[in-house]
This record gives sequence, C-alpha cells and structure tokens, in this order.
Amino acid sequence: MPARGATSASAAAAYSGAPAPRSIADTTSIMGIPETELTPKVKEAIFTLMEEVDKLRHSVEGLNRRLAEAEQAADQDVLLPIYNRRAFVRELTRVQATVERYNSPGSLVYIDLNGFKDINDKYGHQAGDAVLAEFSARLIHSVRETDIIGRLGGDEFGLILSRTNQESATFLTARLTRELEERPILWQGEAVQVGMAYGIVPIEPGKNAEQALSDADSKMYAHKRQDR
Repeated sequence: MPARGATSASAAAAYSGAPAPRSIADTTSIMGIPETELTPKVKEAIFTLMEEVDKLRHSVEGLNRRLAEAEQAADQDVLLPIYNRRAFVRELTRVQATVERYNSPGSLVYIDLNGFKDINDKYGHQAGDAVLAEFSARLIHSVRETDIIGRLGGDEFGLILSRTNQESATFLTARLTRELEERPILWQGEAVQVGMAYGIVPIEPGKNAEQALSDADSKMYAHKRQDR
C-alpha cells in the first residue's frame, strides 16, 4: 500500500494538471524487485535512469507539439484563419472518399468577390485585407463546424459542404449574397461595394480534385457574366 503522503501528492497533481512525483516504486514494481533488496548504488542508478526517461518524454512531447503547430501553420492561409489552397485540395480529396464510402451528398462551392479590385484601388490594400478578413469571418459564422473553408487565391474562396445537396448549397450562397447587400462590409465607417459570384458542383468520388475546382470555377464565372 502506498504511503498516505504519496497518495495525496498524486491526487493533488491530478487536479492541478501536473504530473505526479515519480517514485522508485514505479520502476521496481515493473521489474518485480522489492525496493528493500536494492543497494544504494542500484537505487541511485534507477533514479538517474528515471530522470533521463522523464527528460526524453518531455522532449518528445515538445517535438510533437511543435510538429502539430508547424502542420497547422502549413495548412493555414497566410492572411486568414482558414485553409490555404493546398490544404483545401487535400481535404476535398478526403471528403470525396467519404462521399463514396457512405453514399452521401456533398457540394463544392467556388466564390469570387465582385468589386474587390476597385476597393484595393480606391482605399488601398489594407482595406482589401480587411474586406477579406470580414468575409472569411462571415463564412466561418455561416457554415457548420464539419464544413471546410479555404482561400483559393486573391479574393477567391472555396467551401466544402459535406452531407449537403445542390439545393441546400444554393440556399446558403444566396443567403451570403443577400447579407452582403443588406449588411455591407465597412471600412473606416464607410460601406464598401462588394458582392459575390459563385459556382456550385456536386462532390463526386474518384474525380480529380483540381478538376472539380476548375468545374466550380467555370460555373462561378458563368454566374459572374450573368450578373453583369
């Protein structure tokens, strides 16, 4: 039976989130050797080994944490808190496999902001960046956590809507368009004129992800020409 003090220390560590103090019994219980039979030198060697193991574990945990941070940084757009194009294409390929496996619908949406160049020309690139940030925030707020948002380049965005048919995807994009009209994006208190054109295609298993994006892009340009 462990000493009462050791039990209290372990409980305190558990609630504090800190690791419990290591005891030589942790090692001798695994080895099957009673602690009373160990010589002082053997005990010292075991403690030294335990310290080295703890250092190695902390080092590995730190490396894993930095690796996860690096992977997140590699996937995220340089300006916005959403996926970059490379990560978006990877996720599209993954969702294609899910659509095939579960025979569930999915929709790919390609979005382009109308009037964005005029904003950069009139107000400067700082205003353009602010418009991109606000629009991406609206996208994040409008979709589910299971959906995927990416910046495909410049003022172009992509949505991967899992378990969503064409009708539901069209309803979402129409709502986003209407919100830009009814609640325009502001720059230094002034409403800027920005709209959106979009193209929607079904997510089809086995189709090249870049080709799917190209098809959605073509539909988006058809929508843009129609609005003009």
